[in-house]
Amino acid sequence: MDTLLANDLTLGYGDQTIIDSLNISIPKGKVTVLIGGNGCGKSTLLRSLARLLKPKSGQVVLDSEDISKLRTKEVAKKMSILPQSPTTPEGLTVYQLVKQGRYPYQGITKRWSDGDEKAVNHALEDTNLMDLRERTVDSLSGGQRQRAWIAMTLAQNTDTLLLDEPTTYLDMTHQIEILDLLFDLNQNQGRTVVMVLHDINLACRYADHIIAVKNKTVFAQGRPEDVITCDLMQNVFEMRCDVREDPLFGTPMCIPHGKGRCLIKAAQQEAKSQSIG
Repeated sequence: MDTLLANDLTLGYGDQTIIDSLNISIPKGKVTVLIGGNGCGKSTLLRSLARLLKPKSGQVVLDSEDISKLRTKEVAKKMSILPQSPTTPEGLTVYQLVKQGRYPYQGITKRWSDGDEKAVNHALEDTNLMDLRERTVDSLSGGQRQRAWIAMTLAQNTDTLLLDEPTTYLDMTHQIEILDLLFDLNQNQGRTVVMVLHDINLACRYADHIIAVKNKTVFAQGRPEDVITCDLMQNVFEMRCDVREDPLFGTPMCIPHGKGRCLIKAAQQEAKSQSIG
């Protein structure tokens, strides 16, 4: 069963077309990762899936309904999005930020309730932020700040999470921390996770489904083991590499070709041996 579908989707800004006649299906209850070169349209596609960008043509279908025909709060109760590098107003506490995830459930006749408070506390617990709830977001480390934003999307209590490069600007430790958190949410709560990642090896490690975007449409989609090949890396990223099995996880692992210290040392040794000969 699919949570999200894009049918003949064409996206762009003004006269510029970014995505052209694209068709994808996002499997329900799985982790899907969008990959592709810089500027290929991954973020634009994610914005359209969240109904933040109106298609030029085609449609996005959420739970068998055309998303354009749903009310904004209806969409927000089914799907939450974390944009790339979100900014936080100065002085806002973690608790105040996470509370904003309950916006779709508020209204003229609907006030803050015990259910809202419970959802916020669950989100803080799931992201291990309960002890930091009174800290200001701008005082947190990069990994903690990203967890706070993820907690806000969790408080929204949707089955589907969309995340645009959630590990950008994070060191390796915090990248794994965030991806492990999202993996646990998928495994333990059945959340559908859709995210844009640049690190192909991490994408292969965490994804059930990979969608590679190239030339304004889908180049390939499927299981990492079926999709990530030397040919795909050459075609999508214009990069020569070897694809081997990750010794820890058994998933595809890309080893890019190129220059490096060991290669230079080998060349120097070869030149030395030739001069001696």
